[in-house]
Amino acid sequence: MTNNSNLVSALRRAVRTAIGIPAPRWLLEIGMLILRQESELVLNSRWVEPERLEAAGFEIRWTDVEAAAKSLLR
Repeated sequence: MTNNSNLVSALRRAVRTAIGIPAPRWLLEIGMLILRQESELVLNSRWVEPERLEAAGFEIRWTDVEAAAKSLLR
């Protein structure tokens, strides 16, 4: 299971950045407004189970967040 902290840490390692700057809620809301997206997409947690995707034929390539983060940067 991966939580947001693990995901952000893996992404930082993949881009070789030691630190990250926290973004306050108001700043994220402004950014999402500019991108014309709902702020809840980045501000609210979601618990997702893959069973329905797998039943529909979706193949999960990466079960390891580190490998997925590195693949995103290729």
